[in-house]
Amino acid sequence: MNGVRTLLRRVAAADVPALRRESVDAATLAAAAEIVSAVRERGAAAVREYAERFDGLSPAAPLVVERTALWAAVAALPVAQRTLLERTADRIRRFAEAQRAALRPVEVPVPGGVAGHTLAPHERAGCYAPGGRYPLPSSVLMTAVTARVAGVREVWVASPRPTTVTLAAAGIAGADALLAAGGAQAIAALAYGAGPVPACDVVVGPGNRWVTAAKQLVAGCVAIDMLAGPSELVVLADRSADAGLVAADLLAQAEHDPSALPVLVTTDAALAESVERELARQLGELPTAAIARAALANGFVVVCRDLGEALGVCDRLAPEHLELHVTDAAATASRVGHYGGLFIGAGSAEVFGDYGAGPNHVLPTGGTARSVGGLSVFTFLRVRTWLRVDAPEAELVEDAAALARLEGLEAHARSAERRRPPQ
Repeated sequence: MNGVRTLLRRVAAADVPALRRESVDAATLAAAAEIVSAVRERGAAAVREYAERFDGLSPAAPLVVERTALWAAVAALPVAQRTLLERTADRIRRFAEAQRAALRPVEVPVPGGVAGHTLAPHERAGCYAPGGRYPLPSSVLMTAVTARVAGVREVWVASPRPTTVTLAAAGIAGADALLAAGGAQAIAALAYGAGPVPACDVVVGPGNRWVTAAKQLVAGCVAIDMLAGPSELVVLADRSADAGLVAADLLAQAEHDPSALPVLVTTDAALAESVERELARQLGELPTAAIARAALANGFVVVCRDLGEALGVCDRLAPEHLELHVTDAAATASRVGHYGGLFIGAGSAEVFGDYGAGPNHVLPTGGTARSVGGLSVFTFLRVRTWLRVDAPEAELVEDAAALARLEGLEAHARSAERRRPPQ
């Protein structure tokens, strides 16, 4: 690239594979299974042992932080930090309320009666927020606020090494309590219960491979949001894009984790070169450069012959985050098929999604955006159907009986025929 040392390797459009990264490796899954089993069998004692071993929990520190302590943390925050959390929570809440308002009970006439559905929230939700390399109070707000808007009666947060800001975020979000543990032990506690921690009906939130492995293991017993892996960003850009802005967004994604995936898909080879130069320049001024540089090694740039080919590459990847830095971003948005979160136009930084513009930042990764959406109010709701047939009509009775006999289920057929209307 004209002598520029590349930070993003070049990949031809035809060679870009569908993104199907395994959420967790077999070794981690096996090790997590031992932790989950221990917590299920020994409860809070096992959670504490693992929290002291892996999460740095002091033997004298409480495993559970009660609501009064969460609100004490809120009171201890500087006013600027408290109002920041409150503004962010409010934006998340308003978006979630709009989502909830979009859902309605349904009633449909059927022969001789009515069918329908109702919407019911889960009773208990467990919301995980990472607390490792970077504590993420934003994830506390994203998960717990959304659960409350859905109508969840009891909301627990789990986060290892919780800072005052994390505790305060849990208080502002309306959590009932916080479990000061992380990893597989926290997920197992939320799923099966452990001492004062009740068994939850749904467990959500982003986390590392241990969290993901545990969510996979408990998914048969509780609902989960998704199995998320390392974070991803694809920037789709044409010649109108600002190279400095594109580079800044790629680096923002790259600093998450050495395993993060930053990708540039562009229709302009000159822009790709400009972005490379900007990446090198901005890395030199970035405190998290070591992490970002490692993540850039996972990433790549694809130079496409036209927008149609570029859109095909984006849909093949089905990334967690997709930014559109193109001339007519609104029109292009309608042509994209698969993504976790879409950011339309150069002003719509993915970072705004991370930090509470409104839509949730817990999103599918690894190409699973082809089959699942991000965390939302819907994650905490159950759609339950009902049927009331007061005067079964002949059509319904005869069709049910006929289908039953097609399947060889005579008792089913006779059950339907017992409700045949009088002649």
